[in-house]
Amino acid sequence: MPSLKVRSSARTPEIRWESERGAAKELGLEINERLVGQLDSESPSPEVGYGVTRKLLATGEAFTALFAFNDISAIGAIRALREAGRRVPEDVSVVGFDDIQSAAFQNPALTTVRQPLREMGVIAAQILLRRINASAKTPYPKTVTVEPEIDRAREHGEGKTLGIAANVSLDDHANSARTFA
Repeated sequence: MPSLKVRSSARTPEIRWESERGAAKELGLEINERLVGQLDSESPSPEVGYGVTRKLLATGEAFTALFAFNDISAIGAIRALREAGRRVPEDVSVVGFDDIQSAAFQNPALTTVRQPLREMGVIAAQILLRRINASAKTPYPKTVTVEPEIDRAREHGEGKTLGIAANVSLDDHANSARTFA
């Protein structure tokens, strides 16, 4: 399965990548390292995913699914796949991450991992307030697990979602997601 990952000084991209690798291993899926595309820019443009996907297609390696670092790079990937004559989702399934508003308006609509950002914010604020009001020695959770979803309904015209588990580290403000069966 090809994957588009981003190069960044922030910890979140690396946590997402390690989570993707862990989930693939748990599901018995092999990630072909020759089909891992490195996004060289944090630009909020689909161009980033477009260019990397063209490079992946140029390898000649066959693939039927692509997991993009975020929805924006997935949108660029879909364009590159279409230009190469690949039909999405019939020939290649594409999954993004973040559930941006415009994902639903793509054609086809983008399958995406939806993070429960509001819930994550409420939990973080509650823990922070408890820490402010507690003594310095009061224990607090270092990691909290939340459950985002993979929204497949838009792609398939049905109300299908797959569950995933995510760990939110309160020490470095990073998050990760792992699929589970």
